Amino acid sequence: MTTGHFLPPEFLDELRQRITLSSLIGRTVKLTRAGREFRACCPFHNEKTPSFYVNDEKGFYHCFGCGAHGDAIRFVTETRGLSFMDAVRELAGQAGMDIPEANPAAVRQAKRTATLHDIMAEAAKWFSEQLHGIEGAEVRRYLDNRGISPAIAQNFGLGFAPNGRGRLKNALSHHAVEKLIEVGLLISVEGRDPYDRFRGRLMIPIKDQRGRIIAFGGRRLESIEGGNSLPDNSPKYLNSPETPLFDKGRTLYNIDKASQAARRQNRIIVVEGYLDVIGLAQAGIHEAVAPLGTALTEHQIERLWRIEDKPILCFDGDSAGQKAAVRAAERALVQAHPGKTLSFVTLPNGKDPDDLVKEQGKSAFEEVLSRPIALDRLLYRFQASQIDPQSPEGRAALSKRLDELAASCRDEFIARGYRSNFKNLFYENFGWKSKKQQDSQTTIAATVTLSDLPTPTISDLECQYSRQILIGLSLYPEAIKQRLERLAELAVTDPKLKKWRETLITAVISEPDLDRDTIKAILKADANVDIDTWDIKKDLRFPFTRPDIAPDLAIESLVALIDLVVEERELATEEQQLKQVFTEERLIADYAKFEAAQALHRKRRADFQERRYMLGMEFELRTRVDEG
Repeated sequence: MTTGHFLPPEFLDELRQRITLSSLIGRTVKLTRAGREFRACCPFHNEKTPSFYVNDEKGFYHCFGCGAHGDAIRFVTETRGLSFMDAVRELAGQAGMDIPEANPAAVRQAKRTATLHDIMAEAAKWFSEQLHGIEGAEVRRYLDNRGISPAIAQNFGLGFAPNGRGRLKNALSHHAVEKLIEVGLLISVEGRDPYDRFRGRLMIPIKDQRGRIIAFGGRRLESIEGGNSLPDNSPKYLNSPETPLFDKGRTLYNIDKASQAARRQNRIIVVEGYLDVIGLAQAGIHEAVAPLGTALTEHQIERLWRIEDKPILCFDGDSAGQKAAVRAAERALVQAHPGKTLSFVTLPNGKDPDDLVKEQGKSAFEEVLSRPIALDRLLYRFQASQIDPQSPEGRAALSKRLDELAASCRDEFIARGYRSNFKNLFYENFGWKSKKQQDSQTTIAATVTLSDLPTPTISDLECQYSRQILIGLSLYPEAIKQRLERLAELAVTDPKLKKWRETLITAVISEPDLDRDTIKAILKADANVDIDTWDIKKDLRFPFTRPDIAPDLAIESLVALIDLVVEERELATEEQQLKQVFTEERLIADYAKFEAAQALHRKRRADFQERRYMLGMEFELRTRVDEG
């Protein structure tokens, strides 16, 4: 980089995005397409078998033979011998971009950040020295008991912070105390001298994508002897605070090492903690990362997608792990891009990845990874577990929640796809796709069949009314929403009509916006009801069956008929219960009273019959008035 010139990171990111890497490299290297990538013999070492790959989507090249790796700028500097700034100028000219003017404030910030990185590197070196010194003997024994080899401990830069309030402060006393506070190594409390943040802990350096130390995670060590341990009420894990170097919502532990391993394995795995990552590395799985004590954020998901299209999230099987998976899935759904998603695996309850590979080996963890759950199915399972599947209200709430989840997606096309997938999953459980519904009465059918109530004998005439109502509901399914509870009380004894009702209600609850053609197909497939063969001439005539009636008037007349028929059924139920009471309580002596009650019920039944007739006449007359 030219002395005194600083380029903003956002400018360099935009430059890399504008350059098609395969076109740039293809000018000097013969590339052959290999799936989503390009392959060639490496330009950086002699080889006969191609091991050099170019990925335009991710903007990098990598050689599996010599390890060469970089972006467009790196390729130009390595192959042409240009300086960084000369390479940037050449590529910017090709991309039609202007080099931004030097910003003195940005230059000062870059120098200040570099100094902070130096401090963190020194702190990591000091922690490592303590681990391998006399005081670190018990810590080394702890690592050995956990199955972490010295080589892995060194690879991850593990260290030890002794339990003293000023040990690190004294070791780094050549740096200003303000700087040590700024990077989170010291804690500043008003009225007291600053003191070490990390004490009596196993120290785990956290690095950025470029491998620079930006923070630390410290694990409490209860078993350390000699005054180095912490009390049990101290937090098990302690992370660096937010600093100019460290934004925990944008950082993933082990991202520097996992990125390269992920490209070799074509996968990246997200686990819950530092020691899970380290334990998997000990077992030979190096493409794992972990969030830093928080739920996976949108920024972290985006970073994962830059590495792999379908990251695998591996969470513990307990309730906390499952909730973390759901939160991640909901965030990923909001920001999903075409071709980008997440998959999920669940470990046996009580196990974490570190436990699993220690007890059963790498193959056991690979077996878990071989059975991933798709994002849509994970969200569906969780939401379905939150409702009562036997209640219409529960199923309606589930349908509404799934629709809200799909609508939360910012990409319209992906939102449409998730809405369709959610509906399919819903139908598999509650709709016409359910085998349970085909073989026996489904939970929805159970809610609309009131077997707990005595069912009065229904005449052929009343069956005709039920058929009329079902015809009307099939023509105007929006009426179902207005009278869902009363439809459940509608007495339907004919098996075919009962199946018709159950199928119709199930379909409309599952998908409120079904049109007539779709309802026709569903009824024909699931209830063996062929709408095209309806013979309305054989049925009682009500206005809502007329093809020329206004929809609002049709729905009004249909709802009125439903109310009337249900009220009649309630009357019949009262009659049967009245008779049962007089019989069971042996009140035959009160037979005159019983007869009077029966007479009242007969009068009310006659009133209902008249109202049925007048109802039909009323809407018929209103239809004629509307016509003209």
